[in-house]
Order: sequence, then C-alpha cells, then structure tokens
Amino acid sequence: MAKFTGPKGKLVRRFGVNIFVNPKYDRLLERRSDGPGQHGANRMRHKVSDYGQQLIEKQKLRNTYCMLEKPFRRVFRKAQQMRGVTGENLLVLLETRLDNIVFRAGFGCTLMQARQLVNHGHISVNGHRVDIASCRIKTGDVITVRDNDGSRALATRYLAENPRFSGAEWLEVDQKALTVSVKRLPQRDEIHVAANEQMIVELYSK
Repeated sequence: MAKFTGPKGKLVRRFGVNIFVNPKYDRLLERRSDGPGQHGANRMRHKVSDYGQQLIEKQKLRNTYCMLEKPFRRVFRKAQQMRGVTGENLLVLLETRLDNIVFRAGFGCTLMQARQLVNHGHISVNGHRVDIASCRIKTGDVITVRDNDGSRALATRYLAENPRFSGAEWLEVDQKALTVSVKRLPQRDEIHVAANEQMIVELYSK
C-alpha cells in the first residue's frame, strides 16, 4: 500500500501545528517554528489566499490520518453520500478506520505503528483476522489483538511505551485482554484534529 515516507518534521513545520500528536514534534516546533526550507521564514509571513488556506486544511487532515490523495478523496465522496453534515461525516469515517481505532486504543504509539500492526495481521475484528488498515469499523464491533505470543507481546509493549494513551469515550478498551469495543460512533467534539473540515468541503465542492 502506498504511504508517505518523507520527513514528518517538515510537514509539522509547514503547518505550524503538531498534526501527529507526538511530543517530539512539540519540541521541534519550540526549537524551529519557521517553515521548512531556505525561505521558510518568509513563507510563513505571506498572506495566503482562500483557496490556499482550504488546500492547507485538506493537507493537514490528510496527513493527520497518514493518507494519500486518492483514498482520501474516496472517503470524502462517501461522506457526501451520507445523511448529515458532510464535514462531520468525513471526520467520523476517518476516525473509524481500523488503523486509527487501534491507535486510539493505545496499541500503537503512532498511527503508522498501529497501521503496521494491522497490515502484518496482528489484529482481528469480531474474531476474524483483518489486515486492511482502511477497514471501516461499526458500532458493536470488537477489535482484538490476535491470541499468539508475537502479536500480544508487540501490543503490550506499545501500550506500555505509549505515554499519550488516554482512550476515547466512544471506545471501551480492556488493556489486560487487549481488546477494544466500539460503543458508538464518535461525536464531532470528541474528534480532535487541527484542520477545519468545512474548508475542506468548500475546496472539494468547487
């Protein structure tokens, strides 16, 4: 599966916000708050057009969930087809991806680490092994770390090393059994992202 493999620090400096929720990027922004590159400081001072700001917001959200453009656009189209507010639908669809729920449950210190757990077959959904990170999880689904020594050792280590783990109100996490149940879909105020989803809707609606 295609993925971004470039330096994440440059993305954080470009956006001026820690989109990866990792303490090391907070420290990076404290040291170097200007944009990346030779003219980064000048770019940060330039006025950005409405279109440019919409594009930035889209790039923020896309990179927050470590997605490339084509799959991100597919998720947006699905959000448009659903009832309700398109922007909120988009965030719920992104938040209920399997790799993101594994990350929210603390079984990965980063989203990419959680995605690797899924891709390598360490995760089961409702008792069935699933290795597709983009698998959409529904209310009532139960995600489990597979019952073998390698899988459980990895998830247990990641959970112990994850100082940022706080769970989520819409998830029920059993750290001992290494399971997470989806009690309900998340509400907008429970999804903490640095991007403005309404500007993304405006961008794709042009």
